[in-house]
Amino acid sequence: MSPSYTQEAAKKRHDELSQLLREHNVAYYVLACPTISDREYDKLYQELVELEHEFPEFVTASSPTQQVGAEPVASFRTVAHSVPMQSLDNTYSEEELMAFIDRVHKTLGDDKVSFILEPKIDGVAVSVRYENGSFVQGLTRGDGTKGDDITANLRTLRQLPMTLKSDSLEVLELRGEVFMTHAAFQRMNEEREKNKEATFANARNATAGTLKLLDSKIVATRPLAIALYGLGQVTGKTFATHQGTLQYLASQGVPTPEKNWYCQSKPEILAALGELNELRKNFGYPTDGAVLKVNELNLRDELGSTAKAPRWAIAYKFEAEQAETRLKNVTFQVGRTGTITPVAELSPVLLSGTTVSRATLHNFEEVKRKDVRVGDVVVLEKAGEIIPAVISVNLGLRPKNSVPVEAPRKCPCCSFQTEYEGIFLRCPNDQCPEIVKRKLEHFCHRGAMDIEGLGESVVEQLVDNKLISRVDDIYHLKKEKLIALERMGEKSVNNLINAIEASKSQPMWRLLFGLGILHVGAGLAKQLERSFSSVHDLAAAEIEQLLDISDVGEVVAQSLYHYFREEESIRLISSLEQLGLHLSSMLKHEEGSTSSSVLSGKKFVITGTLSKSRQHFVEMIEKIGGNVVGSISSKTDYLLAGEQTGSKLAKAQKLGVTVIDETAFEKLATEGSND
Repeated sequence: MSPSYTQEAAKKRHDELSQLLREHNVAYYVLACPTISDREYDKLYQELVELEHEFPEFVTASSPTQQVGAEPVASFRTVAHSVPMQSLDNTYSEEELMAFIDRVHKTLGDDKVSFILEPKIDGVAVSVRYENGSFVQGLTRGDGTKGDDITANLRTLRQLPMTLKSDSLEVLELRGEVFMTHAAFQRMNEEREKNKEATFANARNATAGTLKLLDSKIVATRPLAIALYGLGQVTGKTFATHQGTLQYLASQGVPTPEKNWYCQSKPEILAALGELNELRKNFGYPTDGAVLKVNELNLRDELGSTAKAPRWAIAYKFEAEQAETRLKNVTFQVGRTGTITPVAELSPVLLSGTTVSRATLHNFEEVKRKDVRVGDVVVLEKAGEIIPAVISVNLGLRPKNSVPVEAPRKCPCCSFQTEYEGIFLRCPNDQCPEIVKRKLEHFCHRGAMDIEGLGESVVEQLVDNKLISRVDDIYHLKKEKLIALERMGEKSVNNLINAIEASKSQPMWRLLFGLGILHVGAGLAKQLERSFSSVHDLAAAEIEQLLDISDVGEVVAQSLYHYFREEESIRLISSLEQLGLHLSSMLKHEEGSTSSSVLSGKKFVITGTLSKSRQHFVEMIEKIGGNVVGSISSKTDYLLAGEQTGSKLAKAQKLGVTVIDETAFEKLATEGSND
């Protein structure tokens, strides 16, 4: 128990302990450099708990003891950002970085602008809002105009202050990144492995998945960290520079990037980049580049922004880090379409902050081209800083006893004879257990039927226990069978049963995508729903009808045609219909007949700031039979332009593309859908 205190002494000690614990939280979670042992930390924490038990009036939302999570919520509320959260233009080229600096100088003049360069943290973007010094709201970036309310989840972050040292600002909205340090991520995965739970592939995915959890008590157990470095809405104070902003935030106990560089010239910027590239190897958190920002905030207003990104900042991506290690063996993975992928089993090596012991070899043609052999020293790189891949062999270190990699003649899972389809080796057995598992995982995936709770580990158990082998088996699962599985309590089972039932109402395109038809992605699945009234109509379509659909070529048409004429597919569609799944098109019903719309198949590009979210206009365009594409070309039919348009407007005008504003679009959409 804590010693007996007077009220005044107790308050003083409470403040001391709270401040100490916050500082240790920053050292542990953000800097990955703890200054005391876990045991010493726990003693301080326990003293604070006992002190608050004796003096409950000291307990506030900002106390380190209160950041433990709340009851689960049913779903996240969507909230509009008070100031849009834009993303950054990025480059891997020093030449393009110098061109950015030249553009800034051309607009502002050389003598009055300076820059701040800081690490680009590879995390998940969030917005954090304080009112009168108290944390009141946290949002994800979302679509930039609105995001999910993750306030309860952010409250669990131990180094995020719930109250600032000063309450003079009416509103202080901050932007930053939530992430996991390398050490914390590794510890978490080791703990999950020990508990026989599925491990996470990388820290960023683990962070993103954690922030999406509806139960903040689970979030509180995950080692999330945060760094804040930008401003949203601010009321009650004016900041002159970015450097001054960071200094102010640090003075308020807000975690900020641990290092930044003040630069006034290109040589200084290049020197800072070089220093950061060396230092980042020792950072406790993942960084994949640098961000260069105009320091003077008033000058940012002069530079403005495009619809997507500010013109006063740019992200510079470093070349992917490489490492060498020994290739001990090559194993083979079977995917949902039967494709067999060679996987390198490696001597563990540290790469971009994580220990890598496996890496993809892509396909057997790549293995042959690179002449990869077991026993070789291979060069690894993380594709997009996430997926480790073997990019070359150090032939100078090749041992005499290295062994060439032979493609398996039989499937490593079911022993069926393998066969090539182009450059890909495949298992032709649809009932291969690995193919079955991967197909079921795909069907349940968030982008397909979105059955939460049917992830890799649960699907594996269900297949291994012979409870399911086809997607329609999912809808026959019973509570008593599920509850017998490992790590499946009553609450988890009830949630899963509800998620399975809810998936029956998913639109037709999600079902088509979930079925895993070769060459049919989510975009094409939507196009098929717009073109056919039901799955039955699609199944009855001849090759010529399929070829009439935008984005369907000979290969895709043949794939669709043969899929719906296979005996198993016919049986499956009939079964899913009897089970109550949605086989009719909602898109075609909403549109009427897209083939009669004058806008059917028209290509739209969207640019600039609009009165509603981009997704709103995408959905409207899809409703009237149009397609939204990302870039302007001579084949573009319309450019929907809002305020603050960028280069797309000039290119559209040059190519003679019809440019319309929101009013013209609304008229066009109304007239087009009525034709």
